[in-house]
Amino acid sequence: MNQTQIYTTRKLEKTIQKSIVENSESENKILGEWVATIFYVDRKKCWLIFNKQTKYLLILADIKASELNNITQIFTETLHSQLKNDEIEIDLGTLRKLIGEIKLCETNNDRSANGSLNNCMFSIEQWKVDYGSFENLPFRKINSGLNSSPNQMLNWKYPKELMSEKIKAYVQQSTVVKNK
Repeated sequence: MNQTQIYTTRKLEKTIQKSIVENSESENKILGEWVATIFYVDRKKCWLIFNKQTKYLLILADIKASELNNITQIFTETLHSQLKNDEIEIDLGTLRKLIGEIKLCETNNDRSANGSLNNCMFSIEQWKVDYGSFENLPFRKINSGLNSSPNQMLNWKYPKELMSEKIKAYVQQSTVVKNK
């Protein structure tokens, strides 16, 4: 079974200490590692999660400590919703197989990923000012905006382009394996 590791920033790690597990060598080979940080909107905890390979971003809104037992389901369903919003086709069942189980790991101090998260937080802070309250924030729209910005580290490609390519390759590969 696949495992998807999400490395947390120190800030997030402090708030979810009991849910942190040791990282394992069996990371998700298709999507690779993710890095997550926490931010607040109207005192609600939100996570910004960043895929290191594709620079694709995902916002999980209003995450409560009591929901951490269901983080795999929350992450997968939110990612599926965001992918649909970004016009990236994948069946929810196939995405569940691709993601597998989410493992929240302590920070890996990846400066590049943390810098990218900080850049995105600057944009999110501006949207918080523009939209006001938590209820008014269109998280999927904000997320799409972040994933539709060309990235210099990707040779000016869009994160959603690379995520689409990764998912299409996985779907094609799993279809070939099924048909054998």
